[in-house]
Amino acid sequence: MTSLRTILAAGSIGLATIASAASAGNKENVQVFYDFLSNPGSEAHAAAFMEIASEDWESIGDYSGKTKSRDDFVGQLGGFDKLVPDLEWAVEDMIEDGNTVVVRSRATGTPVAPFFGVDGQGRSFDILAIDIHELEDGVITRSYHVEDWAGALQQLSGR
Repeated sequence: MTSLRTILAAGSIGLATIASAASAGNKENVQVFYDFLSNPGSEAHAAAFMEIASEDWESIGDYSGKTKSRDDFVGQLGGFDKLVPDLEWAVEDMIEDGNTVVVRSRATGTPVAPFFGVDGQGRSFDILAIDIHELEDGVITRSYHVEDWAGALQQLSGR
């Protein structure tokens, strides 16, 4: 009986270790997403994102029914490094529950040209973002996101 308890305890410890390692992998892969957001002109960061996002990854930002594909997303970020050269997307909190990782982040930057039609005249923005990433086997399959772009435009317009 004692040896059975020992085997069960060892098995439980082993499973906890495996779960912890898998959890770290999910968070590390999600961090790659934010590293890419902070370095949108970097081919290395784009390639790293392509590695951790599934081929059929979806970006969902509203309830319009429209989604962005992985390739569309990478293409959309192209040029952001020139428009907002100091863009920083800092993860402030990351919570994992199974195959879901929720992130609270902060995006800051100073556009050097009109941004969404607003000439910021050297002003910066500092906004909150909330994202929910779904993963399968450590690969991001879907990302839901909400960013305070209205707040960014308000800050840039000086209101």
